[in-house]
Amino acid sequence: MLTLEVLQTLWPNGNHRVLGLLEGLAAAAPDVFPRYGLNDDLAIAHAMAQFSVECGAGTAMEENLNYSAQGLLDTWPSRFNAGNVNDYARNPQKIADFVYGGRMGNALPPANDGWNYRGRGLAQVTGRNNYQALTDKYGLDMINNPDLAKDPSKALEVAVAQFCECGCLPFAEADDVKGVTHKLNGGFNGLADRQAWLVKWKAALQVGAAAPPEPAGVGN
Repeated sequence: MLTLEVLQTLWPNGNHRVLGLLEGLAAAAPDVFPRYGLNDDLAIAHAMAQFSVECGAGTAMEENLNYSAQGLLDTWPSRFNAGNVNDYARNPQKIADFVYGGRMGNALPPANDGWNYRGRGLAQVTGRNNYQALTDKYGLDMINNPDLAKDPSKALEVAVAQFCECGCLPFAEADDVKGVTHKLNGGFNGLADRQAWLVKWKAALQVGAAAPPEPAGVGN
């Protein structure tokens, strides 16, 4: 099971961005994991490996959109060019509304959906459609309170709900890290890092460790 000691070992800087994050995750774990069907340490290890990459082991609980002009040109070459890039550089809200507006259920600018529903939390939930699904299906008021994704008391539930909503759980139970990655990420971005984190989480949670031998009976 996920404990504070394990979190502090694997995510040593996890409280630097969100104070009390690790304590909140550890406190929520005994309720959240079984309630969402993550009933063994294998499934938990897969979820935590994915979250470790998505949120930088707790150090990137909100998408950083503070791009320079060159960063915008490199990241979104189809959207930015010499004629418009300087209007957006170093303006995170304007960037978010432009690049995410009209996608993932977000309204086009001048609405602020792109900014309001930018990536947040352990699973980096992004886009109004995803925030709406967590609101409608899991009772998490993400539309009105999108920052629940990074609230220490709710961050784990939001991320695990997203993990389940994306269809990751059957692949986690089958120990299929590529399948989990594709469902959560939509591709295979950072697959090597996710595989490496899975090794760490399996070791920390003792997945596959041999059970201790049964004590010998009296007189044997």
